[in-house]
Amino acid sequence: MIQPTTSPVPDAECAALTRTLRRRGTVVLSVFALVWAFAGASGLASGGAALAVQAAAAVVTVTAIVLAYRKGTAPSPRMVDLPRGWARSVGIVNAVELVAVFAVIAASNASGRPGFIPPAIALVVGLHFFPLARLYDQWQYRWTAALLSAVAAVGLVLLAAGVSDEGVRAVVGLTSAVTLWASACHLAVKG
Repeated sequence: MIQPTTSPVPDAECAALTRTLRRRGTVVLSVFALVWAFAGASGLASGGAALAVQAAAAVVTVTAIVLAYRKGTAPSPRMVDLPRGWARSVGIVNAVELVAVFAVIAASNASGRPGFIPPAIALVVGLHFFPLARLYDQWQYRWTAALLSAVAAVGLVLLAAGVSDEGVRAVVGLTSAVTLWASACHLAVKG
């Protein structure tokens, strides 16, 4: 939907689509942040610390989703302006991302370097946010893309420096989770 240019008040359909997409985006970002947090926690040396991270991750995830669905919030300050064929294009971007993630896992395992999986997946996920920023008209996704790509680069540097696979998984997983939660909360609160 495109915001009408003849009236300063957006139509109800566009406002509803904007709210739906932002809520859905918050849920998706939050759930994947939870997955990253659990992956990162699995790299921690202490089982107690891992359990604490997992519990905190569940609380943060639920909080972000509650923020998106809270009653009485003001309408989004800006209506989305979606390009023609946006839904199909989003499907293509997500399909390419999924294939790339499986390719990364297969290549890393086949080469005997499973430590590359977290940073490589962070890079794939980060890169997929660049087109999504335009397709969903959510320009804050460019920051999500840049931050996840930077996290991937840090993970690769840590691997090259000899940090253990578990240490890299903890750093990449937890930092990716924080990035996605920040994006989810921004989307839920600011639109």
